[in-house]
Amino acid sequence: MSKQSPKLYIQDVTYKIALFLIVCSAFNWGCAAKWNSKGVDLPYSTINPQTIQLDLPAEDDRAGGLITADVDDDGKKDFIITKPGQIAVYTYSGQKLWGREINLQVTGKSEYQGLPGLHGSGVQAADVDGDQKTEVLFLTKDNTLHIVQGDNGQSKGSIKIESPPGTERWEHLVVANFRGKGDRDLLLQATNAEGYRRGRYLAAYPLDNLLKGENLEPLWTRDDFLANAHNGARVADLDGDGKDEVLGGTIISPLGELLVRIPVKGHIDSLFVADVRPDIPGLEVVALEENGGNRVFLYNRDRVIWKTHYKHQEPQNAAIGDFDPQRPGLEVWCRSRYPKHQKPFVFDAQGQLIADYQMDDVAPKGWTDKGVEVIFSIDWTGELRQLVAVKERHKSGDVGIFDALSGEFLHRFKEQADRLYVADVSGDWREEVMVLNGNQLHIYSNPEPNPNLDLPRLWTQNHYRRSKMTWNYYSP
Repeated sequence: MSKQSPKLYIQDVTYKIALFLIVCSAFNWGCAAKWNSKGVDLPYSTINPQTIQLDLPAEDDRAGGLITADVDDDGKKDFIITKPGQIAVYTYSGQKLWGREINLQVTGKSEYQGLPGLHGSGVQAADVDGDQKTEVLFLTKDNTLHIVQGDNGQSKGSIKIESPPGTERWEHLVVANFRGKGDRDLLLQATNAEGYRRGRYLAAYPLDNLLKGENLEPLWTRDDFLANAHNGARVADLDGDGKDEVLGGTIISPLGELLVRIPVKGHIDSLFVADVRPDIPGLEVVALEENGGNRVFLYNRDRVIWKTHYKHQEPQNAAIGDFDPQRPGLEVWCRSRYPKHQKPFVFDAQGQLIADYQMDDVAPKGWTDKGVEVIFSIDWTGELRQLVAVKERHKSGDVGIFDALSGEFLHRFKEQADRLYVADVSGDWREEVMVLNGNQLHIYSNPEPNPNLDLPRLWTQNHYRRSKMTWNYYSP
């Protein structure tokens, strides 16, 4: 082999070193969000929110919440906001429609105070009597159901409904369709009055009977519902037959029959409903287990489809969405429980791990090391890929939007967020970010053009509409 001259050798080495540095630089640039531990330089968003000044007290230990519905039937979404002892309704333009001081059933930690739990609004809105006008329904702490007109808050009826022995009162309500007649039924839920409280008690009522004040017998009752430990039951039409099932660790049919019970060894922390597996008819439920294996379950009204875990680390919160449109079905993003230095991990629709990372490595500079909370999937861009919206954990702090698979933050809103809520309120089917900041409501909309304006609004989906009215801190 011929020897290389010193000059050529030096040139060759210099070239290789330069090439190596270029490759490394390119790699680092493309992966900056993963390599910059607690130093991701993300400037605050320049999007100016719409601001609505609220005639309500400021933060009060995380009791009460926010939902959106068209309560005055003008085709635009309005806002129902609750605090302990307070309920107020505002239009999208900021006009206050009505407010009321009343001993509303809202709570902090449900395992000690009962439902609806942290950030739970304790209200429902629907046309429950067929008059083509929206009613607002809520419970008060004297075991009374109130039904009022959505546009002015005037009473249409109040009915005292006794809760089962062993309970303190009815605590959680959900408008439902159990008989195939539309939003004409009501699910009530209560926890045990003593010890660690879980919502094992259910009762389903026809609302027409309640409004008439006659024949207050329920359609069915149960005292063995495997409920979430921290939030109330949800309902959704899983099989597309026009009637709602009741969703928890047990799936209850519209007739009150037990359909499925997942093999939980600990307890359920949070629960979601979505079409995770489009190859399987109907919708699926995702539930997260604390203790007993710390597993993630996917199931429907027929069976458990899969269960999985990430090194048996507790998946305390989740977001379900189409985070990778190249993969079939939806993905399940989970967040570990650690007091600090959270570790997100993501499963595909088959239950296979496809991503994991440290939140410290991707969070914007100055973000709390306690991580994120109140975690919503969000249709923000109008593209197929969904993102995740969150607030800073355990503080009234900033709000961010990030990519679920990489953790890369795309937007950071400078806030003092007490509540975070995500829903389509502007009307172009994309979703807005809503923040309760003290006694103000801030609404962030994407100012970029929507590339898919012809898609139907998300509110046309039964499970979307139901979930946006029954969310709380653990199950947005």
